[in-house]
Amino acid sequence: MALGYVRPARPEDAGEIARIQLATWRVAYRRILPRHVLDNLDEAFLARRWSAAVLEPPSGAHRVLVAVEQAEQSYLVGFAASGPADAEALAPGEPADALGPDVAAVTDLLVEPRWGRRGHGSRLLAAAVDLWREDGLSRAVAWAFEGDEATRKFLTSTGWELDGAARALDVDDMLVPQVRLHVGVPAEKVPADE
Repeated sequence: MALGYVRPARPEDAGEIARIQLATWRVAYRRILPRHVLDNLDEAFLARRWSAAVLEPPSGAHRVLVAVEQAEQSYLVGFAASGPADAEALAPGEPADALGPDVAAVTDLLVEPRWGRRGHGSRLLAAAVDLWREDGLSRAVAWAFEGDEATRKFLTSTGWELDGAARALDVDDMLVPQVRLHVGVPAEKVPADE
């Protein structure tokens, strides 16, 4: 029987996070992003960026979490990165203060396709929500490619909704549309006898 859990990323996880990112993007986004862009992504460069994100986050509320599948051996199978919303979370033309200081932004939430449908995405999201609560964040946003049905379906199945914001990323002179989703961070439930 396999078990899964989530933990904070460690510096030594950076290479696996980069590998998972590349493997997932090359499968999930093969019909969304230009093939030569996906083929030319540099795993070592991504690993250095993930190492920096783990070792030197912009704030204590910026976190990288990893999902682990544990059977006879343990495998890193997914990851999530989030922090307080910044300019990257804004839609084109939105004022800098549109999202407010109590909003979290998910920058990455990926589970390697071969490990999908085993609860890892849900565990990553639940762990992130717990941390957002600790940080006093009451809402979260995430951008998803318009053509990424799997991510959109996963998020909407957990209560996220489209908020009407859209943008297009310029990926090697190809505009790739994205939509923004949002969700309220539910307050922690207080036991009835308190």
